Amino acid sequence: MTDGVFGRESGHEQVVHCHDRATGLKAIIAVYSTALGPALGGTRFYPYPDEHSALDDVLALSKGMAYKNALAGLDLGGGKAVIIGDPATAKSEALLRAYGRFVQSLGGRYITACDVGTYVPDMDVIARETSFATGRSREEGGAGDSSELTAFGVYQGMRASAEHTWGSPELKGRRVGVEGVGKVGRLLVGHLVEAGAEIVLTDVDERAVDRVRAVHPSVEVVDDTATLLASDVDIFAPCALGGVLDDDTVDVLRAKVVCGAANNQLAHAGVEKLLHDRGVLFAPDYLVNAGGTIQVSDELRGFDPDRARLRATSLYDTAKAVFALADEEGVPPVTAADRLAERRMSEVSNLRSILTLR
Repeated sequence: MTDGVFGRESGHEQVVHCHDRATGLKAIIAVYSTALGPALGGTRFYPYPDEHSALDDVLALSKGMAYKNALAGLDLGGGKAVIIGDPATAKSEALLRAYGRFVQSLGGRYITACDVGTYVPDMDVIARETSFATGRSREEGGAGDSSELTAFGVYQGMRASAEHTWGSPELKGRRVGVEGVGKVGRLLVGHLVEAGAEIVLTDVDERAVDRVRAVHPSVEVVDDTATLLASDVDIFAPCALGGVLDDDTVDVLRAKVVCGAANNQLAHAGVEKLLHDRGVLFAPDYLVNAGGTIQVSDELRGFDPDRARLRATSLYDTAKAVFALADEEGVPPVTAADRLAERRMSEVSNLRSILTLR
């Protein structure tokens, strides 16, 4: 296990490369900031083409977690981890437990949870080797799958976006395009159908589409993301992997609002300005998808589902505050959200100058 030089170049506090030859584990843990507390963020298990791709992803994701946790009002910093490999073939009890020991070796600077390719049962296995795993099953004292509150938080952000754009948070009659109907996307569809929205969706996995259509037969399905982007929808909800919004996709996007669960939806810096200049309201992903983080963070205190849901409901008000600041300062919502998160990280971390005895 070694600290990488990349952390210093990117502004991260710590980047740890983990390798266990016996189990085949290759992982990277990135701690962006502990200004507000231990760095909380999920573990992504994904078949990256190479280690550099994995490193780029974990650096971006961990920074996003720091801003997400700050904006959600949590006393937690930001971190993330990636395990390199295909979870369908490489995942094993031994590998997950080896990974858990690496997490434990950081002494609580990093707290892990579920992400793409990892699930509640995986966290139960990892927790057998570390005290710093959340997102565990209820049987093991955890909060269970955090997808439900993630979807609920996105739904609250979408309501705030609708109010800012059309003057009402009501989504009845609004046409919403959902890209990706996996763990979070399918639950988001449920909230939207209940609210009376019309749904157009796409997913590369036909089985995922079939599961949604079995429950909500009225949804419309299109072949791919390109078709969905060019469709006549009011709201575009990216709920798959990141980077879907770039110069080309912004040009063809017909929605007036972008609000979804995917992390790092903007392919590069500057896309937020392209959206802003086109009059498209972009709800910052790290703001609206914070419901799952709220749930697993509540687990650290002894999970209370009512308390966690109430906090996730407050994402509606946080989104409204971000949009109001963006209008006031004439900047895209991402810039406003960044400023609010950075302000909180700076102000709270400065409290460390006050000596306390415990």
